[in-house]
Amino acid sequence: MPKQRKKRKALWPRILLVIVLLLGIAGIGTFIYVRINLEAVGNGEEVISFEITEGETFDSVLTSLKEQHLIRSDSVAKLYARFTGMNQYYAGLFELNDGMSTIEILSYIGNQENAKQEEKRLTVPEGTWAKEVAASISSLYPSYSTDEILSLWNDSEYIQTLSKDYAFLDADALNNDNYKVKLEGYLFPETYFLANDADLDTITRTMLDQFNIFYEEHKSAFENSSYSVHELVTLASVVQFESGTKQDMPAIAGVFYNRLNQDMRLESSVTVCYALYDQFDDPQDCETQTDVDSPYNTYLNNGLPVGPILNPGGDALLAVLEPESSEYLFFAADIHGDGKVYYSKTYEEHQRICEELGLILN
Repeated sequence: MPKQRKKRKALWPRILLVIVLLLGIAGIGTFIYVRINLEAVGNGEEVISFEITEGETFDSVLTSLKEQHLIRSDSVAKLYARFTGMNQYYAGLFELNDGMSTIEILSYIGNQENAKQEEKRLTVPEGTWAKEVAASISSLYPSYSTDEILSLWNDSEYIQTLSKDYAFLDADALNNDNYKVKLEGYLFPETYFLANDADLDTITRTMLDQFNIFYEEHKSAFENSSYSVHELVTLASVVQFESGTKQDMPAIAGVFYNRLNQDMRLESSVTVCYALYDQFDDPQDCETQTDVDSPYNTYLNNGLPVGPILNPGGDALLAVLEPESSEYLFFAADIHGDGKVYYSKTYEEHQRICEELGLILN
C-alpha cells in the first residue's frame, strides 16, 4: 500500500499577506513623509515678499519657494499640487511667511487678489538718513527731485497738518530751523510697496503709518518716560548709529542715559558725522573734527543733539524705551576686529581700552 503524501501548505496566501503588509507599511511611511513635508518651515516670524514673474513655470515657482525657505520640499509640493489640482498661480508680489504650510502657500498664490500688481518697492534700511530716503524715492519716481522731497519734509505747514493725524509728531518741537530735515527720525525703516502713481504725501504717510504701528504698540512706554517722544527718537537715532548689532543697543542706551543723568556730555562721534553732513568723505573725519560748530555736535553741546541724526529702527527705539541698567559711562567698539563692544566705568579704564584697540580718543 503506497504511503500517503502530506499536503503542503500553499505559500501564495502568505506571500500575498506579506506583500499587503509591506505595501501598507510603505503607504503609511509615504503618508507620514508627505505630511511632514507639507508642514510649515517656521513659526511665522519671518515675512518674505515672494515674487512670481510673468510667464514663470510652476516648477520654477516651487524651486524658488524652496530656496527662500518657505516650503520644505518642492517635489512633495509638486506631487500634492498634481493630485489636488492646486497648481494655479498668478504673477505678482505675495506677502508670505514661514508659518504658512505648503497647502496654505499654494492656496495663497492661487488667489489673484493676493497678488500685488504694478507697485514700486521702496526699502528704507535702519540707520538711513532722510536725504538718502529722498534720493531712493526720487529714483523710483523721477518726476520728484530729491530737493523737492526734502523741501516737503521741511515744510512747517505740512508738518502741522501731519501732526493732527499722528500723535507722535510734535509740530512745535519740529518747528526748528536748525534741523537738517524736520521729519528725520520718523521715516520708519521698512520695505514698502507703493502704487505707481503714489504722490509724495501718500509715500510720506505710508512711512509715518509704520512708525505709528510701533508707537501704538509701545505707547505706555513712551508716555511713562521722562523724555518726550522727539527726545526718545533723537536718542534712538544715536544708539542706532553707534551700535554694530541690536544686541548692543540696550547696553549702549544705558550708557547714554547714565551720562545724561550725571550731566556729562554724550560726546558721540556719530553726532559729529551728522553735523558735518555733506562735508566729510572719510568716517575718520567724525573722530577728528569734533570741534565742528553745530547744535548736533554732542562734544560741544550738553544733552541730546538738537534732533534725530537718522531714521532708527524698532530695535533702537525699543532699546531707549527699555535700556539695560548698568554703572558704565563709556564704551568702545573694536572696529578693527570683531566689532565687540567694551564697557568701562572710568575714563582711565576707557582710555586703556581705546589704546589697546588702536582707537582715536578725543
